[in-house]
Amino acid sequence: MVKLIYCFRRRPGMSEEAFAAYWAEVHGPIGARIPRLRRLVQSRAVRVPGDARPPDFDGVAELWFDDVPALLRARASEEWRRSGLDEANFLDPASTAYLLSEERTVFEAPVA
Repeated sequence: MVKLIYCFRRRPGMSEEAFAAYWAEVHGPIGARIPRLRRLVQSRAVRVPGDARPPDFDGVAELWFDDVPALLRARASEEWRRSGLDEANFLDPASTAYLLSEERTVFEAPVA
């Protein structure tokens, strides 16, 4: 299994609330239609009073695929293209960080 990770900030001038709503209610369903996608996770930054610094990103998206060939086939799809075009509606493209990874669990607490 491979995981594609995008970290990004919201579009300049967009409120946190508008960003969260658009990402969850509009962009999420577009991304969920990407073929061969096994899992899609959206993680929104949480601001905690007293933190020494603000978060570097407003959100992180994780897209899971069986393997690299499945990812490459997904990238060739119309659904991938539509998802990419929609990004301009809510995120700052200059802020995007990208990582393709294989996950390795170091520790996982047992389920109580």
